[in-house]
Amino acid sequence: MAVTEVRTPSLPALPDPATDAVLDSGLLPELSYAFGGPFHFLLPDRFDANAAAFRTALAEAGVDGRIHYAKKANKAAVWIERCAATGIGVDVASLGELREALGNGVRGERIVVTGPAKSDDLLRVAALQACLIAVDSLDELARLLHRAPHGAPRAPRILLRLLPPAQAGSRFGMTGAELDTALARCVEAGDAIRMEGFSFHLAGYAVQPRAALAAHLIDRCLAARTMGLQADRISIGGGFAVDYCAPADWYAFLAAQQPGHYHADKTFDTADFYPYHSPVAGADALRAVLTTTGDGPHTLADRLRDTGTVLLLEPGRALLDRAGASVFRVQGVKDRAGYGIVTVDGTSLSLSEQWFNSEYLPQPVLVGPDGRATGDAASPAYPACVGGATCLDADLLTWRKIPFPRRPTPGDLLVYPNTAGYQMDSNESPFHELPLPPKVVLDRTDGRPRWRLDRHPAP
Repeated sequence: MAVTEVRTPSLPALPDPATDAVLDSGLLPELSYAFGGPFHFLLPDRFDANAAAFRTALAEAGVDGRIHYAKKANKAAVWIERCAATGIGVDVASLGELREALGNGVRGERIVVTGPAKSDDLLRVAALQACLIAVDSLDELARLLHRAPHGAPRAPRILLRLLPPAQAGSRFGMTGAELDTALARCVEAGDAIRMEGFSFHLAGYAVQPRAALAAHLIDRCLAARTMGLQADRISIGGGFAVDYCAPADWYAFLAAQQPGHYHADKTFDTADFYPYHSPVAGADALRAVLTTTGDGPHTLADRLRDTGTVLLLEPGRALLDRAGASVFRVQGVKDRAGYGIVTVDGTSLSLSEQWFNSEYLPQPVLVGPDGRATGDAASPAYPACVGGATCLDADLLTWRKIPFPRRPTPGDLLVYPNTAGYQMDSNESPFHELPLPPKVVLDRTDGRPRWRLDRHPAP
């Protein structure tokens, strides 16, 4: 049964030759058959390239910097393996994450431990392994000072985490007055603690506030050094945007989108959408931060160099840009007035934005037995939303009516592009006893993909 075309705006992901090569390789239908359900594929070469781009940005600016992959962005073990192999550090926030980083070969000195109100066990292992601990409160500092583990190779290494004044409603970090108290306690503690600097994390992706707060922490470091503390590094966290879509497509989508473009006339507040186009993203966002000037003529990079301050970064999503995709198999299609409802063999729990009052907007690619489906000028697009295989009416991977080049059929694959950063596993659950989608690592050998299962143990 045909449907009358509903003209909905298209929002394709930016072209990516590595992902396109996988889509055209014929491998995905074989993997779908083998696993009997949805799966994610991962591209470690892309992770390496993204990390190299950040290193290049630091080198161009003449800045001494350290990159730590924010592990919360994706659970796969392959990213930690790449960190160990390439000398990238890791940012962890739990004992499980710390153990996995250590177990995959990342040395403790290259691990930053963040998160609020850390457990005593996490603090103990972090101190024993010489990890750098971002202290979030005076209470946490007191516990470190009074319960330092015996046998540690050195005093606990810490950063003091600042509550950004512009985001005073955050529950993370210490106020300026609390930082002053923490510094006095570090001085009193002498060799019992090693205060190496300060850290912060800002919500959002704006460049100037991040550079300004970093400059403030450099001033804090200089003052702390006069107190006899090491204070030679600052961490500015993550917040490096990813550019998913072309600007023309993104702005046209925002201007055109309306309730009628979504199943059941669902409405979204566009302020809740991730900025799927960002004019400055990834390593270029770092360049922008480093070249931002403050009150005077000096850039942040100038100040870091002139003061001998090391810059620590904790990118997550930005290191995973174009490093993976999610694959679902079509189980059925319903025709409705003006559009269709496609049901796939997975759930929206494996595509996180739907559970944050938002939508993952880069649209899936339809892959059939003969490869990627292409449009036919003589045939109109087939608009359809995409639902999951559960009994929940709100379980939609995509509420938006995607303009597919043809009507999907059972057995076709929908490949959601660029989902490695926070999308594919942060909210996954074996609801309905459905297994979690496996992660497949695709290595490039002689120009063709070779696959292996990621070694992260199933929960």
